[in-house]
Amino acid sequence: MAGICNLCGLPEELCICQEIAKEQQTAVISTARRRYGKMVTIVDGIEDTAIDINQLAKTLKSACASGGTVKGRVIELQGEHKKRAAKVLEQNGYRVEVR
Repeated sequence: MAGICNLCGLPEELCICQEIAKEQQTAVISTARRRYGKMVTIVDGIEDTAIDINQLAKTLKSACASGGTVKGRVIELQGEHKKRAAKVLEQNGYRVEVR
């Protein structure tokens, strides 16, 4: 038997907490120049704990075919991947702002 979600009180297979959390946030995508002139794409603004940020980072790294890391609640991707990251986040239900 499946458990009950602690946030919404629905059975886990019917839980909609992650979808609601995605819709309520805006992911901000920007780039920065790091050490030795390397470009880094930064995904910020994903604050809710209902979202597994490590799994999201894994999805983004796979889609962008690059390395990256999670520092706090910020995802850093190696290279210039604004458009690709925005497309993946929109497909996963996030609102996206590209700076």
